Amino acid sequence: MRQFIVLGHEVPTTADFSLDALASEGGRMDLLARCLNAAFLASHGIREDVRVHLVLGDEYTVTVDGSEVRNLHPDERSIAALVRNALDHREDAIGHMPAEASPGVSIRRFGFETILEECARDGTVVQLHEDGDPASEAELPENPVFVLSDHTDFTDEEESLLADAADLRLRLGPRILHADHSITVAHHWLDTQGYQHF
Repeated sequence: MRQFIVLGHEVPTTADFSLDALASEGGRMDLLARCLNAAFLASHGIREDVRVHLVLGDEYTVTVDGSEVRNLHPDERSIAALVRNALDHREDAIGHMPAEASPGVSIRRFGFETILEECARDGTVVQLHEDGDPASEAELPENPVFVLSDHTDFTDEEESLLADAADLRLRLGPRILHADHSITVAHHWLDTQGYQHF
């Protein structure tokens, strides 16, 4: 299983945003939609061994499971609609119990610390960061949980949580990448066994 935790710092935590203004009214929901696209969509198929957790404003976590999700299309608007639909169900999430918004898409009422602790129990937490060690020199993690931020840096509190939880802190190349591009490169790194097999 490959997992990605993506922190959305400025995205709305209600469904009151327009699908026609994802980068403005949606607080960069366009970027989170591209992250889901990069995480799941391959040519003529979906990666079923992937799970993505979108942390929205550190209040809610929307989880998308590749083995169960349906109607995941490649355009940002329809992907954002899945997230907006999940936010429509946020009142149904009680405590840490998820509310299923659609097949393979659920929402829970907690933020980064809780999802990080949950994922760390089952996998190797990898913080993707421009100041990390080169991925090309690292051993491939077992059941990796990649943690990355949206268009803003990790907050001091997030950095502190990651300092305790992360098993690895890696960079994927010599240049800073967008979050969605980082997901694509991380998949390639794993798919090629650390760039060794094509």
